[in-house]
Amino acid sequence: MEAAIDLRSLEAVIAKLSPEDRAELVEKVGAELDKPFLPNPGPQTAALESLADILLYGGQAGGGKSALEVGAAANNHFSSLILRREATQLDGLIEFSREILAGHGEFIGGNENVWRLKTGGRLKFAGLKQPDDWRKYAGNARDYLAFDEAGEFLREQVFSLIGWLRSTKEGQRCRVILGSNPPRGGDGLWLIEEFAPWLDPNYPNRAMPGELRWAIVVGGITEWVDGAGIYERGGEDYEAMSRTFIPASLDDNPYLRDTDYRAKLQSLPEPLRSQLLYGDFQAGRADDEWQLLPGEWVKAAQARWVPDGFKGLKMTALAVDVAQGGADDSTIAPRYGTWFAPLVVKPGKETPDGPSIGAMVFGVRRDGAGVIVDVGGGYGGGAVTFLKDNGVAVSGYNASHTSTGKSVDGQWSFFNKRAEAHWRLREALDPSQEGGSPIALPPDPLLLADLLAIRWKPVGTAKVQIEEKAAIKVRLGRSPDRGDAVVMSWSEGTKLAIRKLTDAALGGRLPQVKVGYAQQKVGRR
Repeated sequence: MEAAIDLRSLEAVIAKLSPEDRAELVEKVGAELDKPFLPNPGPQTAALESLADILLYGGQAGGGKSALEVGAAANNHFSSLILRREATQLDGLIEFSREILAGHGEFIGGNENVWRLKTGGRLKFAGLKQPDDWRKYAGNARDYLAFDEAGEFLREQVFSLIGWLRSTKEGQRCRVILGSNPPRGGDGLWLIEEFAPWLDPNYPNRAMPGELRWAIVVGGITEWVDGAGIYERGGEDYEAMSRTFIPASLDDNPYLRDTDYRAKLQSLPEPLRSQLLYGDFQAGRADDEWQLLPGEWVKAAQARWVPDGFKGLKMTALAVDVAQGGADDSTIAPRYGTWFAPLVVKPGKETPDGPSIGAMVFGVRRDGAGVIVDVGGGYGGGAVTFLKDNGVAVSGYNASHTSTGKSVDGQWSFFNKRAEAHWRLREALDPSQEGGSPIALPPDPLLLADLLAIRWKPVGTAKVQIEEKAAIKVRLGRSPDRGDAVVMSWSEGTKLAIRKLTDAALGGRLPQVKVGYAQQKVGRR
């Protein structure tokens, strides 16, 4: 909470200023007071002064979003466009503009959609009802864009117009403000994805309100990057833009907080009540239509986990997602029956070759458990060779190989081994199976994010295809090493454990099956 201003102390400080300093103070204060818009102390001021290229401001209803959108245009910009999804929804914004722009400009063109400001700037209000309506404003350079109730827009509309954010006026800042309550429809869920570091509780690297993060958009997909600058992707340069989220609440707005507005919000049905009263971006949120693993299934598996769940069990298998150098992590997922031990993770730069991966495995492996190593993409082969040379039962897993399996219900076949392995984990997590799901996963937030990021689609004749790892990596902003290791440990680990038991029972030999002469003849044709 902000401390109250001690006016007497402030007066005492001013009284001690030299005549020159006092004159400078009067000049600066006068310039601020002459501006059309004076923000409320707190989040609204922080939002107006934020250095983010793209700012999401809002959350609770009544936090002063519309005032900020109009005020920023009036105070700091030369060519501004403020949008609602439908033009009929602009009345409130236009009425507010009358209040703060009175004496600072006039409507032009015979309507009340365009202001000409005394500074020479222009402010236009418009709607984007149809998906392609953004094209009406493409090609026109703007130094300021605001999307009021941004959650009602389509992602394509917003980012297509951001592509025209620029100015030929020297020193003119360009920025975007998205004012929004939590989205109430499926179209607006993109808002949570685009500001995941602030809004998604499962995001692995959360950001504080007002903290700047940088991102590039490649092929329509946001990729979070380390900071400002130019990033090369596919032979093309992309300049990172900064983003942030600043939450606003009804308590921050002195014009509404002492009215009956709160009582009206409290009377709303859920989830609208939580969305508008508390600014809860998760209220009413559903899983993605093509999300492989329902969020509640994974969370239930993590809730079943207890630290000593391995007692009385032998290690069944462990799977290794290999990162030999680079920014990714080498990750091991050990499991005891249906209980997964905490994941073991090392930076890829610490596991550059087969022996270093092998040493990592030997530090984790118990009870002669079989080892599965991801050998896709040309990695992992050295680790397989090293482990085999040291007497370890090891199996290489290549996700691109063909699968001949079928789903438990017999309805689906699989595009490749990757699809089958992922689907097996889905089947194991399904709570509708007899006795419920026995899987217990460690309460690792990064693992949760990895598993919830997986998407699938049906292809061909009832085949399951899992999206490429590269797409998941872009969505997460990192490699889904933890999720991949768990998927392998469950699906491939069971196969390897059965193979080990069979080999042990047969003394390491496969059974010899004799067939009759007639069958041998058929086989030779």
